[in-house]
Amino acid sequence: MCAEHLIPIVPQGGNTGVCGGAVPDNSGRSIIVSLGRMNGIREIDAANNSITVDAGVVLADVHREAQRVNRLFPLDLGSSGSCQIGGNVSTNAGGIGVLKYGSMRSLVLGLEVVLPDGEVLDCLKGLRKDNSGYDLKQLFIGAEGTLGIITGVVLKLFSRPTHHTTALVGLPSCDAALDLFELCSSSMGSHLAAFELISGMQLEAVIENIPGTFRPLEVKYDWYVLLELTDDALDSELLERTENLLSGMIEAGDVSDAVIAKNLNERERLWRIRHSVSEANVRQGHVLSHDTSVPISRIGDFIRTCDEKLSHRLPGTRLHFVGHIGDGNVHVVVVFPDSEAFDRNWAQISEIVNGIALGMHGSIAAEHGIGQSLRQSLRQSKSETELRLMRLVKESLDPGNIMNPGKVL
Repeated sequence: MCAEHLIPIVPQGGNTGVCGGAVPDNSGRSIIVSLGRMNGIREIDAANNSITVDAGVVLADVHREAQRVNRLFPLDLGSSGSCQIGGNVSTNAGGIGVLKYGSMRSLVLGLEVVLPDGEVLDCLKGLRKDNSGYDLKQLFIGAEGTLGIITGVVLKLFSRPTHHTTALVGLPSCDAALDLFELCSSSMGSHLAAFELISGMQLEAVIENIPGTFRPLEVKYDWYVLLELTDDALDSELLERTENLLSGMIEAGDVSDAVIAKNLNERERLWRIRHSVSEANVRQGHVLSHDTSVPISRIGDFIRTCDEKLSHRLPGTRLHFVGHIGDGNVHVVVVFPDSEAFDRNWAQISEIVNGIALGMHGSIAAEHGIGQSLRQSLRQSKSETELRLMRLVKESLDPGNIMNPGKVL
């Protein structure tokens, strides 16, 4: 009916996105299609390490179902208690597990999609190898609902780690964080599961604004890294190896200090600091957060350039850096004291930050998507050839432009 009468459709999952991708325009003509009641677990195949779910299943429920059969689904977001799998797929969600397991694009084996003309595309295969033509499911991963409505997903599962070693490391500079990452990557290999960069001001913002959080190290440092290593061997020596690595770097002066979680409770307290970043910033003021990524080798240059161009530009603002250093995704966060300062300056600030990222062959949308808020900026970050091909795909699948119009393109 919508295709026949050219009625716009806006698919909506957990509504936790930050780019306006699930928000209709102001015309009042759109139908919002909520997937929340499509929340069934269709099948768990432990032998195949896969789970098939409806698009409206909440991410935390997938975690629980995987744990029930002693498996792991590794996508981990601060909004895991409310975001839905369909939205995770549609935005190609990232999070803290990308370093070891990849983004959502790497975790999807199959999709079921309702196309704009109402036809159902059934690609719900749990295959890891299928070289029979175009991989059509990849068109819809990261498309933000502009090509169809995802209704079912086959997800990869993994063995559950038997050991976790989690540490918070104090560092004198972001370059020291990159040196630590290189050493951990070379000496720990696939054991390195997460490597999160947190600026000193960002950590202080969490401690000041989130009750129950704490300062893990007595001395304040300019930079911190929250790292986690995992192992599924019964006789793991991971903790000892981590202690030796960090002790050696402290003695050499490459690392200022470090604390390693002794138990599950301490591990959860360390991770709570990282997961509380967004809430802490909102409590500080009006937040402008960027979703930039650059090659890992350019992270230090990117942060320094942003700091030089922004730190003294607006009195009263706070500048924070936080991100997933292992995949080059650095969030530049500017906290304004009031809405007036935000409204007056956000566009210029974003142009500066995104311009720095693009100048280093980076991206303006590493994991959050384009939605409405970055649609104009996409023109500066994609070539005319890329944009032309994207439009051709959109026009071929959705000639009436009814699927989430005004988003991405």
